[in-house]
Amino acid sequence: MIRLKIQKAAEDYLEAMLMMREKHGYIRSVDVAEQIGVTKPSVSYATKRLRENGYITMDPDGLITLTAKGLEIAERMYERHKLLAQLLERLGVSAETAREDACKIEHDLSVESFEAIRAFAKTLL
Repeated sequence: MIRLKIQKAAEDYLEAMLMMREKHGYIRSVDVAEQIGVTKPSVSYATKRLRENGYITMDPDGLITLTAKGLEIAERMYERHKLLAQLLERLGVSAETAREDACKIEHDLSVESFEAIRAFAKTLL
């Protein structure tokens, strides 16, 4: 698995893009802005940086496509998010708080700790 150094904000954008693709079948900047809760200019700035770094491409109509490199990061973050949220809910945390806390934890958790949590969660979930 590729380990890339990337800022937390970029991870959030890539994860949101993957979620939009799963939900709608396509990715638009306006949907990403709504998902993350930021302005359209913020998304424009972020997509420019993500394009420059090879994480996404954009077609002439503004539809976004995750590159293999961007998809790998998005899938990793989304997997972490879903598993952590499920585990927190199983521990009795409300769904909303579990999602919010999972978003905070997913970025800072080491690979070793996440793998241990994943193995442990298989016994519970």
